[in-house]
Amino acid sequence: MEENKTLVEVTTDKILRYLKEMQLQVGDKLPNEYELSDYLEVGRSTVREAVRALASRNILEVRQGAGTFVSDKRGIANDPLGFSLIEDQDRMIRDLFELRYLLEPKMAGLAAEYATKNQIVQMKKLTQKIETSFREGTQEHVQLDIDFHTMIAEASGNVALLHIIPIINESIALFNKNYDIQHLKIETIDIHTEIVQAIERRNALAAFDAMTVHMAINRRELQKIIGEKETN
Repeated sequence: MEENKTLVEVTTDKILRYLKEMQLQVGDKLPNEYELSDYLEVGRSTVREAVRALASRNILEVRQGAGTFVSDKRGIANDPLGFSLIEDQDRMIRDLFELRYLLEPKMAGLAAEYATKNQIVQMKKLTQKIETSFREGTQEHVQLDIDFHTMIAEASGNVALLHIIPIINESIALFNKNYDIQHLKIETIDIHTEIVQAIERRNALAAFDAMTVHMAINRRELQKIIGEKETN
């Protein structure tokens, strides 16, 4: 929520919206600092900090003496695939879940074969912490859920999957940020437990099936929400 953000963070979000609304492309030049300050109704120092933040994420490029331009790297850094620049966030989340649906069941199956005892212990602890966060009504479950799926990816022993973790994490973060489906929290606790138990038993098929169910339930609810938004 914007009330929890600093003025620089809010301004950064406004600049990102400006890029989308004006349909600026790679290499396009942004208005100068004075013009952006007037347009965004903030001080020049705030604009400067926001631009610096976006430049650090390789979304913008500041060229000394020339101005500020849309970077050709399109967000390689904190935003490796430029997700923040995609206007249709609902479609992006839906497509990311399709990717997760293809990858994560196999990943869980591999984890059942290769997970270390310590990794399984960590999965159990994360499952318990997620349940506690749900019960206490805190937002810690968002990061904990990311950590849980990341641990399974690491336990799979597949080096390529480790490089895909940021994509998976972004999907989880966006899903938790944009939607709050209460009954999914109970299902999440149950299915996470089932996944970990299958991994601990070294039952790759059961782990694959449990993760498939997990992804299918989330995908179904997401499609339902997006469908309702499109018809309204």
